[in-house]
Amino acid sequence: MSAAAAAAGGAVTGDGTAAVAVGVAAVTETPAAAAPPASTVPVAPAEPPAAEAPSASTVPSAAADPLDALGGALGSEFGVAHAWTVGLCALFVLVTLAVTVRARRTTRGAVDFYAGGRGFSSTQNGLALTGDYLSAASFLGIAGMISLQGYDGFLYSIGFLAAWLLVLPMAQLVRNTGRFTMADLPAFRMNRMRVRLACTVSTVTVCVFYLVAQMVGAGALVAVLLGLHDGGTFLGMGAEQARTGVIVLVGVLMIVYVMYGGMKAATWLQIIKAVALLAATGLLTALVLALFAFDPRALLGGAAEASGHGQAFLEPGLRFGVEVSGDPARTLFNKLDLLSLGLALVLGTVALPHILIRFYTVPDGRAARSSVNRTIVMVGAFYLMTPALGFGAAALVGSERIAAADPSGNTAVPMLAEEVGRLTAGPAGAAVLLALVSAVALATVLAVIASLTLASSSSIAHDLFGHILMWGRPRESQEVGVARLSACVIGAVAVVLAVRAQDMNAAFLVGLAFAVAAAANLPVIVLTMFWRRFNTRGVEWGVYGGLSATLLLMLLSPVMSGRTDPVTGENLSVLPAWIDVQLFPMENPALLAVPFGFACAVVGSLLSPERDTARFTELRVRSLTGWGVERD
Repeated sequence: MSAAAAAAGGAVTGDGTAAVAVGVAAVTETPAAAAPPASTVPVAPAEPPAAEAPSASTVPSAAADPLDALGGALGSEFGVAHAWTVGLCALFVLVTLAVTVRARRTTRGAVDFYAGGRGFSSTQNGLALTGDYLSAASFLGIAGMISLQGYDGFLYSIGFLAAWLLVLPMAQLVRNTGRFTMADLPAFRMNRMRVRLACTVSTVTVCVFYLVAQMVGAGALVAVLLGLHDGGTFLGMGAEQARTGVIVLVGVLMIVYVMYGGMKAATWLQIIKAVALLAATGLLTALVLALFAFDPRALLGGAAEASGHGQAFLEPGLRFGVEVSGDPARTLFNKLDLLSLGLALVLGTVALPHILIRFYTVPDGRAARSSVNRTIVMVGAFYLMTPALGFGAAALVGSERIAAADPSGNTAVPMLAEEVGRLTAGPAGAAVLLALVSAVALATVLAVIASLTLASSSSIAHDLFGHILMWGRPRESQEVGVARLSACVIGAVAVVLAVRAQDMNAAFLVGLAFAVAAAANLPVIVLTMFWRRFNTRGVEWGVYGGLSATLLLMLLSPVMSGRTDPVTGENLSVLPAWIDVQLFPMENPALLAVPFGFACAVVGSLLSPERDTARFTELRVRSLTGWGVERD
């Protein structure tokens, strides 16, 4: 192994030595500048590396390229990569606004606004489901966790993908028994007003938590991408001002998409985003693997060496299920916490409102099931690429450097894109690839929040206004008008909450949304479909019980208070250090909240004399055939 290769990849003992030498030598032994060390720990004396290429953010602008000129005109702190990012983001926004205008012209009634006219094919809906599900947390967060936590970070990919194995058998049943919202399912065989109110409460709660998380994440992402997290400025704005501006801009675009385009605009937005996300992820994955000669051992060996954890980086236990010496209780809770997280990810997906309403955009139950089959293929392909991105970031960028930029690891993919672009095509490649990844990340946020806004506004208009306030007899124009107004209100509320919650952990809010969906929504869906004695009181107790348990356990968890860094004593919880209400030892409440939600639903049903076996029988027939669903 050459000195340059040793400096870049480090020595790896055992069978991985030659593999790492081949993979890293392919990267470093080029006529141009040598690659920077993948590991921050020196492993062998090496010759001084060649002069490092300037970063994408400091490359002088070229007058021949309009985007380069834009970068120079906006100031030295705004480089070529940032100009490309703004250009690609603006292009995406213009295209999606054009789609929204076109969708507005063909959106005439409730079916068009809520379900896109039920005219999408299974392939189109599969792409839209993929776009709905793959949020910024998937694109940036999982790869970031892998780059910092190794194997334990990859567990998120497994959980998110495994969830679709439960969605598959439910897709046709949900499509055949509902029209626009989750509440259509229990309302068929129970007291419509009471169950619709309960379902509206849970739907809006889940969507708002998820919305705020996405918007907070968008603000934080832009601050990091523009170099504002370490005291920099952009157009005279600091990090907090830029984050606030991005949150407001995202909120305005979200309102425009939903108010004017409805489900048609949201669906095409998801399709465009899914294609862009899969293409960008595939391109970056191929480039990373090419740098390691398409040898997985070289990639994993380099990642383990550069992480500073050695072989432990590739084994369970670095983040989850940690063994605490001398504290068996803490060790047990760590293992249970991992189980609780997996439960929320798998079960929560089945009951996410913005996923459920997408089954209503296809003509029938068969198309809904077929669309989920296609989604599983695309989502599976995406999550198979996340280890290459995560371990590639650890090997080429270095875990310490990633953690220094953002302790949560959300900047791992942008930093990897910049590094891979520099190694393959020099500064210009770094600028373009970083801009592409950044633009796709922001497009991901926009697409997901549009669907969340549509799901919550549909529930308010269709369930609360149409069936409670108007007793199930509203005019279509009235209901659609209320849906558009609701989208505006929800967007405004989400913007205000996100601005005030900028310092909160976005992952905490996402986890809370999944836990609420699993504890409050899932019992209603499953028991309505499969239990004859389930009734109105069971729905109410299940929704309110699961929702209350999740929020209470989260409030009493170490996420909210009572957690400090054992070395520095720094407060790691959401609430100030002087507030300590921690009574629940786990960060993820699903392990207790989900069984509690089911128990409340069962007990409530058993304590109520309400019975309607005929409606249950009809629901079972309808769920299998779709007969009569459009009449309600």
